[in-house]
Amino acid sequence: MTSITTTMAPAAEPITLAGQGRLRGYVTMGGPPLIVFGLFVAVWYLISYGLLSERRRFLLPPPHDVVSVGFLDWHNFAEILAGLGSTAAISLTGFAIAGAIGFTLAVVMSQSVAMERSFYPYAVALQTLPVLAMTPLVGLWFGFDTFSRILICSILALFPIITNTLFGLKSVEPSQRDLFDLMKAGRWTRLWRLEIPAALPNILTGLRISGGLSVIGAIVADFFFRQGDPGIGRLLDIYRASLETERLYAAIICSSLLGLALFLTNTLISRHVLRNWHASAHSKSS
Repeated sequence: MTSITTTMAPAAEPITLAGQGRLRGYVTMGGPPLIVFGLFVAVWYLISYGLLSERRRFLLPPPHDVVSVGFLDWHNFAEILAGLGSTAAISLTGFAIAGAIGFTLAVVMSQSVAMERSFYPYAVALQTLPVLAMTPLVGLWFGFDTFSRILICSILALFPIITNTLFGLKSVEPSQRDLFDLMKAGRWTRLWRLEIPAALPNILTGLRISGGLSVIGAIVADFFFRQGDPGIGRLLDIYRASLETERLYAAIICSSLLGLALFLTNTLISRHVLRNWHASAHSKSS
């Protein structure tokens, strides 16, 4: 029995070290953001109570007032959630449409220099259009309803998908292309077996960027288009006009959380896809 106890006792040490390592990892990952968040809240309180007089404190109400009015009051919070849900639906729809169109155009342009020269300048020009000037025109052309809101989201989210996908498809290593040439692979085999897997990191990066832009597009469209379900952008305009700054800041925070949630979702999907399809994920995990 003594020998058995002596043999089994050291087994508890690696478990303890592993637990300490995980705890250290959590602290390393979560500590800096929490510190920055604490500093942000402290500066917010400093401005509200130190730099603003009581008469002007409505310009930046303290955080606890924002939480109390915007989040703990269920009537106000339910209204914000309803608007957020409408904006999220518009944003996701426009994001999906932009992803499909952007990926298709990038693939077409990667296969033909003539097609790239024909379409890519217009994609760049589309990105340079001022959204505040373009949004009223879209409303005049297509109406002030849900379709126009989705169209604005798709336009804003389109360019990063095109440019990142095209860059990835054209950045395949020459040695790999030579190998497929030796195998006498056809164009479609080369595309699906070589170019798209090699371009996945760039494609997914473009999707992460476009996700945030689609949220911005949905919010901007809400400011101009007054038909359909009211989105968070319309609520922002209502709260601004009525000087309900606690609800205004709560709606702004929820808008930011929507963009953050979409970004994190795309990040998790990217990790999963790259883990299954791309060698770079194995090199990171090792």
